[in-house]
Amino acid sequence: MNQLMLYAVDLVAVTILTFALYFPRHRRRDLVVAYLGVNVGVLAVSATLSASAVAAGLGLGLFGVLSIIRLRSTELSQHEVAYYFASLALGLLGGLGTSAGWLGLAGSGLILLVMALADHPRLFARHHSELVVLDRAIPDQTELIAYLEQLLGARVHALSVQRLDLVNDSTWVDVRYSEARRLPIVTDDGAGAPTTLHPSTPQQGTTGGGHPELAAAR
Repeated sequence: MNQLMLYAVDLVAVTILTFALYFPRHRRRDLVVAYLGVNVGVLAVSATLSASAVAAGLGLGLFGVLSIIRLRSTELSQHEVAYYFASLALGLLGGLGTSAGWLGLAGSGLILLVMALADHPRLFARHHSELVVLDRAIPDQTELIAYLEQLLGARVHALSVQRLDLVNDSTWVDVRYSEARRLPIVTDDGAGAPTTLHPSTPQQGTTGGGHPELAAAR
């Protein structure tokens, strides 16, 4: 495949990845610049080194070095790491994909398809991960699960206690849970007309009544 066509495919692919998939879903402007800059930089370097006899090894080495530098520079969530590696992979396919022919084009399309589906807002939309700070120390795991389910109004699937402070009476816990389905309740208003009521969501972060405060870090 013509090298210029691969460059064009890469630029179109990273534009779709950044402006059609990532930014509309997550709205983090600084990473838009990072994804575009990393992709074009990797594309330029890998294209320059593509004539070398060790192009594949240099490409993998560049992939690893840039990953270490970027991931150590700031904290990224897991989905942002996935977009970052997708941007890197697109740049490598564009710069080193001449010998692979149409496999480079197919690889770029596959990356976009996987990111579009795996990061879709409707995929596991009711499942969440939170860092919850409780204003009481709960060393018993069974009691902790029951307390969190009552607090969140959800089913707790897994948890990991990050900090248990018996002196200051607090618990820091990383919890994975799924929201319960809230079905409308149909009642009679007395005049023969049905009235639909929606159950209210549980209060989070309240300080009155002894309820713990919740700090979310998805």
